[in-house]
Amino acid sequence: MRPEVHLALVHHPVLNKEGRIVTTAVTNLDIHDNARSARTFGLASYHVVTPLGAQIELVGRILRHWREGFGARRVPTRVEAMNLVRVSRDLDEVVREVKAGREARPIMVATCARKRSGTTAFKEMRDRMAREPGPYVLLFGTGYGLSDEVLKAADALLEPIGDPSDWNHLSVRGAVAIVLDRLLGERG
Repeated sequence: MRPEVHLALVHHPVLNKEGRIVTTAVTNLDIHDNARSARTFGLASYHVVTPLGAQIELVGRILRHWREGFGARRVPTRVEAMNLVRVSRDLDEVVREVKAGREARPIMVATCARKRSGTTAFKEMRDRMAREPGPYVLLFGTGYGLSDEVLKAADALLEPIGDPSDWNHLSVRGAVAIVLDRLLGERG
């Protein structure tokens, strides 16, 4: 049985390069490419998390373009991927939507590019997902990553991708695709 998995791309609270909590800008590429990855790996939904009204409006315009506008007419297969996208003001809203009608809250799985103690190996998380169907919410941060409060509140923290070098700043779109493949791909 395939686990129920949701994706959340968090734009607040995330860190800037000085380690301060900020809100980052939503990008068209992140919406578009992560929606395609979410559809490819059979995710239930993809949440763009931002508290900013102007950014929520921007996401709405982008989604209308790909769901019903010129983008939908030009590339009709893209509509399926874009229909997975939701906009949430904060992680509590994501939890409420995913939990809707269930007793238990979803299992929150954070990602981080920095080495930290207490991380879960991909194989271990993949095995857990095979035993417990979820729902799971995979949390990805923009900017310089998720804030400590989000990381501490998560039920699990995945190990970083690869061996961090002195330059470890993989795009979030790349990280999403790699993590989804490691957790849900046929080869693991």
